[in-house]
Amino acid sequence: MTRLEALQAIYSRLDGVAVVTIMGAVAAELQSLGHRPNFFYLQHAMGVASSLGLGIALAQPSRQVIVFDGDGSLLMNLGGLTTLARYRPPNLLHVVFDNESLLSVGGFPTATSTGSDLAGIAAAAGVPRTATVQTVDAFTVAVDEALASRTLTTLVAKVEATGPSTFVTGLSMLENRFQFQRYLTSGDTPRATR
Repeated sequence: MTRLEALQAIYSRLDGVAVVTIMGAVAAELQSLGHRPNFFYLQHAMGVASSLGLGIALAQPSRQVIVFDGDGSLLMNLGGLTTLARYRPPNLLHVVFDNESLLSVGGFPTATSTGSDLAGIAAAAGVPRTATVQTVDAFTVAVDEALASRTLTTLVAKVEATGPSTFVTGLSMLENRFQFQRYLTSGDTPRATR
């Protein structure tokens, strides 16, 4: 499965959900499906998407939060998993797209290409629900189950090491920041824009 196929499969489920993405391909591909004010593309900050998502989930416990992370990004901040597990916000779904490479910064292999198991690491850190999926159908089912469970979940989606032709979003970082801040403080249901 490709990351874009996975994102397309669950895009309709992102209404009314605070979404934080890591930089690069994840951000560019999600934006290509249609930007919403509830999407925050965390540019130039590799490794901290789960930490930002955790803060939002703790500050707004009635709001569902989904973090779209990457294997290279998570590997840069493995300690973040222990912090997620410590606080266990039930409203946080941490999705890790694992393409076994640092695709957005040159395609160098990550530790998952030689056997590191991110779902296993998350479980060992104390994250109560973890899974690894390899197909779009399995991904969709796992996302639905995680959202219904109201339990902190780290979901690792094994995806192909392919991406968009450019890893830059078409939205300025400041504009994105202010839109997302207004969304978090307004409680409005977002609408997609292209």
